[in-house]
Amino acid sequence: MSATARKKNSARAPATTVAVAVAVMIACRRWRTALPGVKARAEAAARAALRRLYRGRVPARGIELSLVLGDDRLVRGLNRRWRGQDRPTNVLAFATGEPAAGAAPLLLGDVVLAFETVQREAMEQGKPLADHLVHLVTHGVLHLGGYDHQAAPEARRMEALERRILAELGVPDPYDAWASADV
Repeated sequence: MSATARKKNSARAPATTVAVAVAVMIACRRWRTALPGVKARAEAAARAALRRLYRGRVPARGIELSLVLGDDRLVRGLNRRWRGQDRPTNVLAFATGEPAAGAAPLLLGDVVLAFETVQREAMEQGKPLADHLVHLVTHGVLHLGGYDHQAAPEARRMEALERRILAELGVPDPYDAWASADV
């Protein structure tokens, strides 16, 4: 291709891409030690969940969310402050509650995971830590998107969506594994 042809091609309107920003903060070093590539795995899970949530039609202004890979101490403090439960849990999701103004990206919120709890659950359930991480990130992002599991019909819808997302990522059905571990 000649220099002139390359110049003409580059002058065309750029393909429109919608920004999906997933910020991953590793607040507990044990995540990196126990799971090399944890940041990329967590981000991939969040992006897969977002694709399903928005069915490939992300708002034109884009989306932002953050993932915090913390520890039990961090999650216990957040759980105590915001949910009145003085104990760690595997994942917390904090939706922003209000859309950003104007053309600013849609700020979905934050998903926070507790290393010790997630690692213990993975061991108890006989599943790889990487798979459990991907499941819980997916679960948290779905919470940010408005899914819940307080009532049985809502739980079935949320779990079905989680199963589809996890299958796309090559992660076995966590509910089948859990059910067989409880027998």
